[in-house]
Amino acid sequence: MKKKAEAVPSPAKVARAVESARHPKQPKKKVFLAMAGNIGAGKTTAAKMVSQKFGFELFDEPVIDNRFLAPYYGDMKRWSFTLQLEFLIRRVEHHELIHKVAKSCIQDRTLYEDPEIFAKYLHGLGNMTDQELELYFEYFKRLTKHVAQPEKVICFDVPKVDVLLSRIKTRGREEEKGIQSAFLRGLNGYYATFPMVLQGKYGVDVLTIDVSALDIRNGKGRAEFLDRVSTFLSQ
Repeated sequence: MKKKAEAVPSPAKVARAVESARHPKQPKKKVFLAMAGNIGAGKTTAAKMVSQKFGFELFDEPVIDNRFLAPYYGDMKRWSFTLQLEFLIRRVEHHELIHKVAKSCIQDRTLYEDPEIFAKYLHGLGNMTDQELELYFEYFKRLTKHVAQPEKVICFDVPKVDVLLSRIKTRGREEEKGIQSAFLRGLNGYYATFPMVLQGKYGVDVLTIDVSALDIRNGKGRAEFLDRVSTFLSQ
């Protein structure tokens, strides 16, 4: 009797199976992962991809409905302190929710970037007074004393400011149209040492990825990014 030929799976099916095997949906235990990086680095896109691929609960950065963001970009000296408090409160709310969620979670922008980068930078630019900075850190210390902290952070590095400006322009947020290259360059100075701050001061496990030329949205760039995330999560 002639043996019946086995059905040959399509290339697309094989590719999906390989991808699924390389990138499991959920770690064995709950993980609190956060994304960090300069404005326009690609954190939001990456957070959504990780959420979809690994089944993480997504906590978006609270920028879309932020009542102080547009005034801030119009007059940073007037609104920097107010905006930093707004972000602090919203992120602490996220951390409180993350503590209650049973599944793994990913947060778009870390709680640590506000005190270690933005507050210090805005103060250095003269947009926050010494007293405002001191008061901000008092609020930060009190509000974050008992909140859940991320075990792992992925830092996106984009040294070239023109790449950031191009991505900011592409996403087209109205309130970000006036961002200047000098402002982003100053932030990059703080972000250059941020992974060391996370590891040394906060004891957080960090993965730094240069995404200047890496398009994580599709193709090889997406596969490479998710592969590195999968390895990072399993460590």
